[in-house]
Amino acid sequence: MSETVKLAPSILAADFACLGEQVAEAEKAGANRVHVDVMDGHFVPNISMGAPIVQSLRRVTRLPLETHLMISDPDFFLEEFVEAGSDSFLVHWEGNNNLHRTVRRIKELGKRAGVAINPATPATVLEEILPEVDLVLVMTVNPGFGHQHFIHGTLPKIERVRRMIERANLRCEVEVDGGVDEETAPLAAAAGADVFVAGSSIFADNAGVAVAMNRLRTSIAHCSTALRA
Repeated sequence: MSETVKLAPSILAADFACLGEQVAEAEKAGANRVHVDVMDGHFVPNISMGAPIVQSLRRVTRLPLETHLMISDPDFFLEEFVEAGSDSFLVHWEGNNNLHRTVRRIKELGKRAGVAINPATPATVLEEILPEVDLVLVMTVNPGFGHQHFIHGTLPKIERVRRMIERANLRCEVEVDGGVDEETAPLAAAAGADVFVAGSSIFADNAGVAVAMNRLRTSIAHCSTALRA
């Protein structure tokens, strides 16, 4: 587990009537980046936001905008999202025509590149691409919808990804996305995750964004303390 915990609030669960205000609140509460889920109704059975949302967010936050492209043929949209203000991209191993080319293109555009893998995809598929990326996203739910329950069977895979990175002596983050809350985040942290995407547990908390983020961060910190003890 990394000593540095990073929180990436996912705006998929935000109230879009006051999106700017909620993102500003998350930034003030210490968010490390904003996670933007882009879905096209083909790669996943849902449709969500596009480049105009990124462009709007770019005007109201200084946080890095992490764009999770759950879409077919992400190569066709990279430049559009770069122009809108995206700082990094997550593309899926599944269904990508040429993952290496996509990652290289993201780097050519001057942005951070990450690869995401679904719950049923083994960690071994990352072996060849791992030296090329800045981040691995282990999906802890099947992509496409928010408000899903964390799949505990993904925990051993998080551990395997962390070991692969350490064996290769790479500086690569391990991110988790899906069902992340104060109960599941410590489990993922213990397995080796250091970046936590959280949507409902932050933006749907009745106590507010700041309180929810502090609660989540504290739960992960307690895990870290217990592991060192």
